Amino acid sequence: MPIIESTYKAPYFFRNGFVATVYSGLIRNVNGLIQKRERITLSDGDFLDLDWSYSEEKTERLIIILHGLEGNAQRHYITGTAKLFNQNHIDAVSVNFRGCSGEDNESFRSYHSGETEDLRQVIQHILDTTQYSEIFIKGFSLGGNVTLKYLGETTNLPVQIKAGIAVSVPCFLAGSANELHKFKNKAFHDKFKYNLKTKLLLKSNKHADKLKVADVTSIKTLYDFDNLYTSKAHGFLDAQDYYKQSSSLQFLPNIGIPTLLINALNDSFLSSECYPVKEAKNNSNLFLEMPKHGGHVGFFQKGGFYYNEKRALEFIKEL
Repeated sequence: MPIIESTYKAPYFFRNGFVATVYSGLIRNVNGLIQKRERITLSDGDFLDLDWSYSEEKTERLIIILHGLEGNAQRHYITGTAKLFNQNHIDAVSVNFRGCSGEDNESFRSYHSGETEDLRQVIQHILDTTQYSEIFIKGFSLGGNVTLKYLGETTNLPVQIKAGIAVSVPCFLAGSANELHKFKNKAFHDKFKYNLKTKLLLKSNKHADKLKVADVTSIKTLYDFDNLYTSKAHGFLDAQDYYKQSSSLQFLPNIGIPTLLINALNDSFLSSECYPVKEAKNNSNLFLEMPKHGGHVGFFQKGGFYYNEKRALEFIKEL
């Protein structure tokens, strides 16, 4: 599919990728969304918390929304999408990955960039308990990689799933890991590391037979975290094996339903491989949009809703 020429025009101040990223992540505020929580039990006995919000009118359309690294269903990039879709007669279910809903999950494992089995179980739960005839999936950053990987690796998608949208996606994880460890991203790297280590200390207390406190305190970088915990807890050899197997880039050629990927060219988290021009040109279902500005999960726009939110809705309406 030919590359989409983006219409996004960032206001002057928000053309700076750092400003766009920080403002959207820490300062933006979305009000008025009412969410209702549902806890589901997974096949291994662990749990996931789903936060539902609804259109004022009865609808058979639903969007599943997936957050990024150390996010949750209350992040404003999640609630902004849910609110806009609710206003346009589409229900929303915002998924909190394991350990991200304000409560540590039960098992030693948690979530990661390539974890699609939990998403598969969420979708099956929805199909078993609701009557939605059209389901869309929208993922941000890590959640975007999960979305693309799921759509590309799943040979028999449920017929109800009609489209995917992925925003600010590190679809080549090794490259993005390298970018996150550069000085330009030190503030983001250190914040992620602090949050992840804090959670891991809880796990070391709960699962002392699998992880020692000294191991957690020895972590100096996100790479160390992935090498020590992410890879080992989820069946990979090491961090590099985790990055290789979990990157969605290799699954893009197999995506068989309309899917929009929006990656800003000034996203400091993304390496050059995260702009899959060749894959988009060779797959009629993959629509790649590369705005000049937007930062990482930024895309500020006046009027309450952000560009990626309005663009996702527009994409679905065009189907």
